[in-house]
Amino acid sequence: MQTKPLTTAMAALVLAAAATVAAPAAAGPSLVVDAGSGRVLAQQDAFRRWYPASLTKLMTVYVVFRAIQAGQLSLQSPVRISANAAKEPPSRMGYKPGTVLSIDNALKILMVKSANDVATAVAESVGGSVPGFAARMNAEAARLGMSGSHFVNAHGLHDDDHYSNAHDLALLAVSLRTQFPQYAAYFGIEALGAGKAVIDNHNNLIGHYDGADGMKTGYTCPAGWNVVASATRNGRTLVAVVIGEESADDRDVKAAALLEKAFSVSGFAAPRLASMRPTGQYQDVATNMRSAICTKEARQRIAARRNAEGKLVIRSPYLHEMDRPRRIVAIEVGEADEPKQATAPAPGRLAKKVPIPTPRPDYVPQVAQGD
Repeated sequence: MQTKPLTTAMAALVLAAAATVAAPAAAGPSLVVDAGSGRVLAQQDAFRRWYPASLTKLMTVYVVFRAIQAGQLSLQSPVRISANAAKEPPSRMGYKPGTVLSIDNALKILMVKSANDVATAVAESVGGSVPGFAARMNAEAARLGMSGSHFVNAHGLHDDDHYSNAHDLALLAVSLRTQFPQYAAYFGIEALGAGKAVIDNHNNLIGHYDGADGMKTGYTCPAGWNVVASATRNGRTLVAVVIGEESADDRDVKAAALLEKAFSVSGFAAPRLASMRPTGQYQDVATNMRSAICTKEARQRIAARRNAEGKLVIRSPYLHEMDRPRRIVAIEVGEADEPKQATAPAPGRLAKKVPIPTPRPDYVPQVAQGD
């Protein structure tokens, strides 16, 4: 029997159906690298394409750091909230159009609050427009060797054409740590505070895993729960990338286990991150986690793993309760200026002139985007 040719509409449907892979049954991709030696101590599906969600903001701040390095702006350069930025979905600060804050303030907010409206405002203020800033992101990605990544926005809200992989995210994280050590304090802020209001960092390894010192989390329904986590012990810094987990608990437990095991090996003969070549399946098609985490059945399955107090029945032996109050960075309302020279805040130093954030909306899987 002769097969009828596909119509344009039918062909489009076939291509759309092939654009993403259904959520995997197994755990998502991961990688652990020694930031000093560049040795890869563990990896699984490191080149599998994935949606990065708010891990995108690591590239956003990298572009900003490069612009500062080039003398194009300073930490006190202004970021203006446009009408376009103010319309971004949660997580967001909720600033009115016309609000001005400094680059320094914006970076703190991106790393702690993961505010999408501020991310877009940074893109517009630094790159002239979101597409202009995305072009910078992709240029930096190419320069770093992130061959499996493509960016279309500064916040990581879902777009089928916005993707990365564990290998590339590790390259980016190590580059941030090694090229810009003076800015390390941004990634380890435990909380922002104004009066009685405290906004905690969503990176649950900080203060709960020995040696954890920062980086970034991310979440959307298609991406799942992601984290880039760094930890330092005895002068040795490791970076773990965990993407595509079914819950924040899963990503925390997995990241802690990967880091703990990696700290026990030297990795002397391990391959170098920069010399790895793409291998494995699904390098050109992204996985979509929506059906695994954002349906009623999925939420019930995940909730069943907690007890009446809302705590995990099975906890990681490497994660512990914080035995001290969170270190809160004091924040105040203020405006930006443009001094000729600017320096990053010292670790633990109280920040001044930081806008007061509004509370993050309660988590609703179908709506809340970013982490």
